[in-house]
Amino acid sequence: MKVQPELAPDRDWWRGAVIYQIYPRSYQDSNGDGVGDLKGIIQRLPYIASLGVDAIWISPFFKSPMKDFGYDVSDYRDVDPMFGTLADFDALIAEAHRLGLRVMIDEVISHTADIHPWFAESRSSKDNPKADWYVWADAKPDGTPPNNWLAIFGGSAWQWDTRRQQYYLHNFLAEQPDLNFHNPQVQDALLDVTRFWLERGVDGFRLDTINFYFHSQGLENNPALPPEERNDQTAPSVNPYNYQDHIYDKSRPENLAFLERFRALLDEYPATAAVGEVGDSQRGLEVVAAYTAGDHRVQMCYAFDFLAPEKIGASKARSVLEAFGRVASDGWSCWAFSNHDVVRHATRWAASEPNPLAYLKVVSALLMSLRGSVCLYQGEELGLTEATISYEDLQDPYGIRFWPEFKGRDGCRTPMVWDGGKANGGFSDVRPWLPVATEHLPLAVNRQQGNPESLLEHYRRFLAFRRNYPALVKGDIEFLAVEGDALAFARSEGNERIVCAFNLGSDPATIDLGAGKGGQPIGGHGFSASADGGRIEFQGYGAWFGRLD
Repeated sequence: MKVQPELAPDRDWWRGAVIYQIYPRSYQDSNGDGVGDLKGIIQRLPYIASLGVDAIWISPFFKSPMKDFGYDVSDYRDVDPMFGTLADFDALIAEAHRLGLRVMIDEVISHTADIHPWFAESRSSKDNPKADWYVWADAKPDGTPPNNWLAIFGGSAWQWDTRRQQYYLHNFLAEQPDLNFHNPQVQDALLDVTRFWLERGVDGFRLDTINFYFHSQGLENNPALPPEERNDQTAPSVNPYNYQDHIYDKSRPENLAFLERFRALLDEYPATAAVGEVGDSQRGLEVVAAYTAGDHRVQMCYAFDFLAPEKIGASKARSVLEAFGRVASDGWSCWAFSNHDVVRHATRWAASEPNPLAYLKVVSALLMSLRGSVCLYQGEELGLTEATISYEDLQDPYGIRFWPEFKGRDGCRTPMVWDGGKANGGFSDVRPWLPVATEHLPLAVNRQQGNPESLLEHYRRFLAFRRNYPALVKGDIEFLAVEGDALAFARSEGNERIVCAFNLGSDPATIDLGAGKGGQPIGGHGFSASADGGRIEFQGYGAWFGRLD
């Protein structure tokens, strides 16, 4: 069925789009059970539209045992009752489209829940029709797993199954067995699922763990990674997952052919798009480049360059964007500073700044000025910090496993705060599934709305400013200068060329674009700085925008 009304077809809408991520458990509870739901999202769609974003991405709401809070799907074609019904989802699409918002949903197809009917059949014997739908392997002669592959959530990536007397692969929890993409029937079934949601009117997909779809059929051991090459982009530093170079268990070349099949299906539906999550600490940009090259794979991907603990700086912003330009000249990225899996950047970066609010304003302007699309995570526009969750309140199995050095992902998943005068921030009338952080209440929507100095109104103002200049949305990028905490680049589209200059530091700064490279300043963004003959002078956390002479 097609959901009405539909938005006008625009095959290129995703290029430069700003996408607002909703974690449904924590957005708005409409029925008083302490868990957010689809009707709650519908209730808040006017607020999202008022921000000026182009689309929403809804994290999983499918039927699930919730071992990993929806990223373990037991029925790809239905809504979990805690979130509502398919009719609620249809109503959500209709209302979003009425408000001019496109809807992207989270497709989790690298693995299923272990209670999915496919897995129940697959594990029942070695010769049933779905025996090869998951990744099975015999034990070594000594009974140990087939190889040294590790799971992101800790321990071996192999789980022994007593029914088949074999191990099955799970890159995440043992309750999330990996599908075998080498089996064409598996690919066909997943593409049928994709078509099911396209027929319901979705505008696109966020593809969870897109580079985990295929494994090496040779099951070779991953080589060790030298300590100096380890980083914590994909997994926390306390996780030995970082000790391996993951060349055999993910980012395999066979994935390209499947992505081409996936794109061919999307192309049957005007103006649909996909963004893939690439988790690869060693070669993330190269994978993004391969997956987005040309117009026959996915439209865009994101790696973890700006989601990692390392603070963004002028030099890093330039090096990441220029590296992406070199390896993916015809590709497209989707940049984000926060999401449901990482410590919020209001804590990760801003907490150490003398003026966190001013810092959050300038880095958000930088994010929304880079070449690429943008993902904003719910509450980012309020400046929500990482909430402190006691061990007794933890829900995330990842955090429970690695506590206390790594506290998991619950701190970035606490409920949205709508009303600072209510105990649960207007999210729910009862105790929520995760506690509302007391320090979030002063940052609630009703406390910031209408205050021109607030972060919320800054986001609205800057998104409106950005929309007026096609170069800021879809244009090319050329870095002009980097000096200490200051950087400047030009965005160009057609005859329009706009200079974007930022001071990411708290002290005044100057950046010199060179004689004769001054420009006519443009306003409406809320920052103040001065320029004279190509020399731009900032106060701390300042920014300047102008048309280049």
